[in-house]
Amino acid sequence: MKKINYLLAWFLPFVLSAQDTLLPEPFSHLDLTWCNGSDHRTTPTLQGKHFTPVVMVDANYTQSNHNPIDNTVVGSTALARNNEVQLSAVHLGGDFSYKQARAHIVTQFGTRSTVIPRNDLSPYKGQYQLADAYRYLAEANAGFHFNKWYGINVDMGMFMSYIGLNSYYQTENWEYQASFTSDNTPWFFNGIRVQIFPKRNLKMEAWIINGWQSYGMYNHQPGLGGNITWCPNASLKLLSNNYYGADAAGVPQRKRFHSDNSLLCRYYNGPNKQGISRMALSLTGDFGCEKGGGVNGFNSSLVAGPAQYFLSAMLYNRIWFHKNTFAITMGGGVIDNPGRYLVLAPTGQASPLPNPIQPTSTAGSKPFSMNPGDPFKGYDCSFNLEWTPEPNFAVRLEYVYRKVNVPYFAGPSGVTSPNGYTTNALSPEWAPDLVNSESRIILAILFRL
Repeated sequence: MKKINYLLAWFLPFVLSAQDTLLPEPFSHLDLTWCNGSDHRTTPTLQGKHFTPVVMVDANYTQSNHNPIDNTVVGSTALARNNEVQLSAVHLGGDFSYKQARAHIVTQFGTRSTVIPRNDLSPYKGQYQLADAYRYLAEANAGFHFNKWYGINVDMGMFMSYIGLNSYYQTENWEYQASFTSDNTPWFFNGIRVQIFPKRNLKMEAWIINGWQSYGMYNHQPGLGGNITWCPNASLKLLSNNYYGADAAGVPQRKRFHSDNSLLCRYYNGPNKQGISRMALSLTGDFGCEKGGGVNGFNSSLVAGPAQYFLSAMLYNRIWFHKNTFAITMGGGVIDNPGRYLVLAPTGQASPLPNPIQPTSTAGSKPFSMNPGDPFKGYDCSFNLEWTPEPNFAVRLEYVYRKVNVPYFAGPSGVTSPNGYTTNALSPEWAPDLVNSESRIILAILFRL
């Protein structure tokens, strides 16, 4: 009985305060439009009382120095095809609210509706083709807002993770091709999220989710995690995401821990200057490991298995010009991921073999190895120029260079077949053409309403 009384004493103030006068929106007193991975608009374009729409269009053209015969991009969630104009993403939806009830729905169409679901192996467990069921949803959740402190939100459904700092939506990022730190960590979670704003400049989140960017659950164990975001002023943002779960299919003994931490600093601000009008940097560091079920975290062991961990970092600097109309961004990152458990698996005939850890039905004829302990070290760098005549529209021209210690990216002969078509018969001698490095130029048009 004491436990029940304690729970009621804790929960009832939230319920009773549901009709209280709303306090100012969290973070609304700070200009955070400069932040990497955040909305760059000061206010939503068509904000309404019960519905605020969202419309985003992301189109790109990318040219690889290898010019693969099958036009396939390997190792990216932003890009899918070389040497073609591609509609990467079209998002439609918005925010719905009535009193304290709330919902957020954003659809996704374009190449990302295939590129993102293919990296989730949980739909191979059981029926109902989850990858197809969720394919055209970027995020969709519903919940309730409690007027306690500066707000408490309890939501259920699919929501963005932001582990790795970058946003899923390119209009919110400084660079187009994300560094390894972001591109190899989750874009979405499926589960329950509780957001607590005890202060106007502080957010705390708790997650109970199906798993690490997974529509379903791998081993009957939900993933647990959370976020802390603190902005002491308009020029500094600190955040930390942490996760624990069992995400190796068919290996319930293997547990995963991941910590993601970012610092963003605006070190100069002169919004009305014709020359340099703003300067900022973002620094992100990730570390984590998998342990059990044949692997041993940060240390190799003859008994417990090889080391299997993730160490990664990225640093970007952005300079705005002419009243924030133009900007240049330069930066890059490094990765060390033995076991390759977070590496974006190559496609086509380089797809990994089916096994308890990678139970994919699309294994290639000459698969890329993703066995425990397999080494994977790399680095990337990029430079871009962006023109933003208004907050709703941007043109971005970007150069990217990436290199890893094993053949990984698509070479001139591609990863599909000798002539690049999936219908072409394969000879025993043919193998996908994987190379250690690549450079590419990306042109992107980004629109947001």
